[in-house]
Amino acid sequence: MNRSILIVICDFLLVSLLAFSTVDINKTTSEGVPRQVKTTIATNQNEGRQDLAAVMRLALEQERKGRELLVGELARTREAMSRQQAQKEQQTAELEQQRTNLLRQFAAAQTNVQALSQQLLSSSTEALVSKERLADVQAEIRRQAQQAAALQQQLGQLAQSNQLVLTEKQRLAGQLQVAEAEKRLAAEQAAHMQEEVKVERAEKAKLAEGVKALASSSEHLAQEIQQSRPLAPNTIFSQLVTNRVEVSFWAVRSGFLGLESNKRAETQSVLVTDGTNIVALCHVQETPLSFSYPGTDWQGLTGTLERNTASIPIRSLLFYQVDPRIVFLPVTSAEAGKLGCAVYRTSLDPYKFQDAVLVGAQEGYYGECRFQIDLTTPLYVKMDRNSLKGLFGKFNPSRGDLVFSRTGELLGVMANNTYCVMIKDFNPAATFQFAQDMSSQQTGERLARLYSLIAGLPYKLQ
Repeated sequence: MNRSILIVICDFLLVSLLAFSTVDINKTTSEGVPRQVKTTIATNQNEGRQDLAAVMRLALEQERKGRELLVGELARTREAMSRQQAQKEQQTAELEQQRTNLLRQFAAAQTNVQALSQQLLSSSTEALVSKERLADVQAEIRRQAQQAAALQQQLGQLAQSNQLVLTEKQRLAGQLQVAEAEKRLAAEQAAHMQEEVKVERAEKAKLAEGVKALASSSEHLAQEIQQSRPLAPNTIFSQLVTNRVEVSFWAVRSGFLGLESNKRAETQSVLVTDGTNIVALCHVQETPLSFSYPGTDWQGLTGTLERNTASIPIRSLLFYQVDPRIVFLPVTSAEAGKLGCAVYRTSLDPYKFQDAVLVGAQEGYYGECRFQIDLTTPLYVKMDRNSLKGLFGKFNPSRGDLVFSRTGELLGVMANNTYCVMIKDFNPAATFQFAQDMSSQQTGERLARLYSLIAGLPYKLQ
């Protein structure tokens, strides 16, 4: 704090203390005497206060002036410091620039020193190489001189040998003329022999073609003989027994009060091909399915084909387009190979023989029978029941029996007790996909439609 302000404050406190501690002498006088002293004292107090205020104002004015002086000095000092700071920054920048220039000059000097050192090293190396090269050149000159002397000596020897070569050349020229004459003669003989070989090859080719044609004709003739030769009914039945396939069906439907009703069916069949596809076939009565109106809605249908230890699942069932009572079970070539049985061919000429061999589908009987052509049913043949000749078992032909031509090909399947539907292809009228859930296939509606197709056939075929 400023010393003058401190003095003023002390004086103010002292005056105030004196003013408040003055003795009131008016109390010692009589009551009738006027109090003049009190008035004088009060005047002194007011004057003291005015003096104190004046002193305070004077002190404040001095303090303000001092503060203004200090602010001015501070501003001048700051300005001087700013100028000094700027000068220092400028000096620093100049020093930094000088330092940078010196660093550049130093780097350039180092580069020059390295370049000079490299040049000095290169010059020393070139001088050393030049000395070595000079020694090599001198050695090469001495070696070339030695080679020249040796070549000169060889040249003399070659001159002597040249005469001998010329003499040998003349002798060889004579031998060459003789050899060329012999070569022309040999070429003429070779050309003549090639002509003879060509003629002989052409004759052999004609002979080979004749042999191939003869072999093809023989094979075709043997095949025709094999196809035209009738097989004994015993042979046909024996082969069928060996190649039979066991067929099993499982069907599920909703029964009374929502209870499931299961149906199982088993039969025997054979694999048949039309040249493209392979199927196992049977009569619809040998399956859990049946034709009726309304038809039965089946919820699930599964099955297997088995032979020995092999077993394959049945994927679908096809109703024959000609007669839906005949059903086909498609099989792939790989699956047929897995079953390991013979695949029968559909008959290409069903009318070649008038009689056929009929084999029972369920019961183990077979026999011969004669068939007749019925012009009103061109896709069927009629069995002559008067010509039945059973060979094994109780021979009572019925629907579902397999009919084979005398060449062992499949002729067809008995549609009823009298007519056999001929199998020529596997075109379906309807198809069921085997699955645990068949509700979406509307089996009842489709079986009813197939029932209508059967009902529409001539009465003798139903």
